[in-house]
Amino acid sequence: MAQQQQQQRDEEDEIVYTLDEALTAVGFGKFQYFVLGYAGLGSMVDAVEVMILSFIGPAVKSQWGLSSTQETLITTVVFAGMLIGAYFWGILADNYGRRKSLLTVAIVTTVCAFLSSFSPNYISLLILRMLVGIGLGGGPVYGSWFLEFMPSRNRGIWMVIYSTFWTIGTILEALLAMIIMPRLGWRWLLALSSIPSFAALLLYIFTVESPRYLCVEGRISDAHDILRKIAVVNQTKLPPGMLVSDQVTELNEELLGSKANKIFNFKKGLSSSLMLLSPNLLRITLLMWVVYFGNSFSYYGIILLTSQFSTGENRCFSVALHVKNDSSHYRDVFITSLAELPGLLISALIVEKAGRKVSMALMYVLGSLFLFPLVVPQNEVLTTALLFGARIWIVGTFTLAGVYCPEIYPTSVRSMGCGVASAVGRIAGMVSPIVAVQLVRGCQQMAAILLFEVVIILSAISVLLFPVETKGRKIVDHVSL
Repeated sequence: MAQQQQQQRDEEDEIVYTLDEALTAVGFGKFQYFVLGYAGLGSMVDAVEVMILSFIGPAVKSQWGLSSTQETLITTVVFAGMLIGAYFWGILADNYGRRKSLLTVAIVTTVCAFLSSFSPNYISLLILRMLVGIGLGGGPVYGSWFLEFMPSRNRGIWMVIYSTFWTIGTILEALLAMIIMPRLGWRWLLALSSIPSFAALLLYIFTVESPRYLCVEGRISDAHDILRKIAVVNQTKLPPGMLVSDQVTELNEELLGSKANKIFNFKKGLSSSLMLLSPNLLRITLLMWVVYFGNSFSYYGIILLTSQFSTGENRCFSVALHVKNDSSHYRDVFITSLAELPGLLISALIVEKAGRKVSMALMYVLGSLFLFPLVVPQNEVLTTALLFGARIWIVGTFTLAGVYCPEIYPTSVRSMGCGVASAVGRIAGMVSPIVAVQLVRGCQQMAAILLFEVVIILSAISVLLFPVETKGRKIVDHVSL
């Protein structure tokens, strides 16, 4: 009997299984629900701190007698910080682990977001909000961390569900602004809006490192320990045998070329960012930058257009929206925020059926159709309806790009790839206020809308040029050189 048991153990030792097989075996259970909740909380923090910009700008401008340029700068410095942070956190996450990045992101965002509510003057507010932006630049790390715990089956739907937390954050922030701003002012709004980031910091102690990252780093034993914990929490079992690190697969060859396979061990620091521009990843990277730029430019542009039209800033035309009271402003922002719900629902329904590429291209086209009538000023109801419709489809492209980007990049450069793409999107976020605010205020509404149309169409073309559809594909871990 003892000899048979020893023989059985020897046979199990000879059997091996990959990380994808392990994640499929443990399934989607209680553990993944916690990961979803924590990553979603990080996404909510990002949404809350970005949405707040459309509320505090006009209030601070009125209280401190700022110029329009100074008001716009409050938004611009946040996106500048996000540009810096996205690059920095990408390096940190790919070289030192997802979990360490999550902690530093939570600390920087929480402290600076709360302190900004006590800003004594305009300069201190700019500095603190820029530091908040640096913290928010780590947002893509949450998405990469969540993805790396997901079984391949229905992965796209779960990534869309993760994106729902962003929408929840925007809606809650709009509701909070409706309640707080007329009664307590912008300082209280800043302070109360930092609560989600405090929660993310407190719940950090329950997080674990990504097993996929550990496998890439060669820490197979540590990855196995985490997978075993996942199996216990989910009340499932790991496959028999030993966990092995995934090697270059057929997908690598399809995605990265058919050259001789050689695993590149990245050095710490900037080398991983340079790999994004290597021949095998250059096309993907450049197209991803265009898509992220287009998504951010159009998404934040629609938010800012809503703010401009509803506050009566466009006084050039008699039929333009001239509602000047604050409650109407908060109401319109809230209504257009609700547009994200059907956008997410549609994304979830088609992401695993039509695929990522076709779905994004279709949504770009529909978003451009809703924006186009605004080349000339419309009445209040039609303007709100058109912005509502445009936001449905643009949030869909934003969501599906967030699914596609971490799927197409290898684990060894995933956070960096998504981080740099996000950074490019932040540049668009910096440019959007100039277009949405300055052009509209300068009686150039047609020029502003046509520019949005061009950016959206270029993004749609870029999506169709991506080399691989990631629906149902396994995640790539290494770069094949």
